[in-house]
Amino acid sequence: MKMTNRWNQIIYRLWAPVYDATINHVFLRGRRRAMDLLALQPGERVLIVGVGTGADLPLLPAGVEATGIDLSPEMLAKARLKLERCPASVKLMQGDAQNLTVDEASFDAVLLNLILSVIPDGGACLRSALRALKPGGRIVIFDKFLPEGKTPSPLRKFFNLFSTLLGTDINRRLSDLMTGCACAITHDEASLAGGMYRVVLLRKE
Repeated sequence: MKMTNRWNQIIYRLWAPVYDATINHVFLRGRRRAMDLLALQPGERVLIVGVGTGADLPLLPAGVEATGIDLSPEMLAKARLKLERCPASVKLMQGDAQNLTVDEASFDAVLLNLILSVIPDGGACLRSALRALKPGGRIVIFDKFLPEGKTPSPLRKFFNLFSTLLGTDINRRLSDLMTGCACAITHDEASLAGGMYRVVLLRKE
């Protein structure tokens, strides 16, 4: 199935009431590692693309200014409930991760947790995030990717028919999404599901 913003709005409207109580617990370790690797410092500005229900917000350090963007108003409503538990200053806004309406080169860091695999064009999301990032700034990605140099097996292709219906693509390769992007991988480590999920640090060139 081809993923679209319209379909994602429908799917994540359904996910919003149950996301925190169900699958989000599985991802907490990966989210914590991504935040540690981002190494935010007081006074820095961070952009959280695909903020969802705000699972990353309580992990933010004090003294940081964060902007969280998500396509789903229902997910953002859940995120607002977490603001009181967030030690950072946070602004939440609805928007398309493929075309971020934020100022160019205005953020020190970007967090892309579980977003590149769920939007229609992950490459467009990464390029838009890089435009928002200051030169030399950093991006941390926590997501699932097809291993480099491998093609999806027939079984994986079959499962992907169902996973895209649920709002996520399991057959995206990070190097494909990085095509044409002025950034470089400086750290890449295995995370959940035997390394299917990875935590990756990029630097803007």
